[in-house]
Amino acid sequence: MDEETLERVREVVRAIPPGTTSSYGEVAARAGLPGRARLVGRILAEDGHDLPWHRVLRADGTCAPQIAREQAARLRVEGVLLVDGRLPRRKG
Repeated sequence: MDEETLERVREVVRAIPPGTTSSYGEVAARAGLPGRARLVGRILAEDGHDLPWHRVLRADGTCAPQIAREQAARLRVEGVLLVDGRLPRRKG
């Protein structure tokens, strides 16, 4: 993957405010990579340790299984509570 793609994804993730979340697909779209949600996941796994990676969830509002416990704990600190391991759907 090229450096420009990497930096675009990193910038989008950096811009997610505390207490809010985004999906891998939303990050991909904002970075100009529609349909590349898995690429976003790979970038965060390989080069996202200094980013607020915990604010990026799966499209169904769940955490990736291998990081679920730590991700939920970090989100809880920011006031984001998961219900049964999932981000509650917004009403209305």
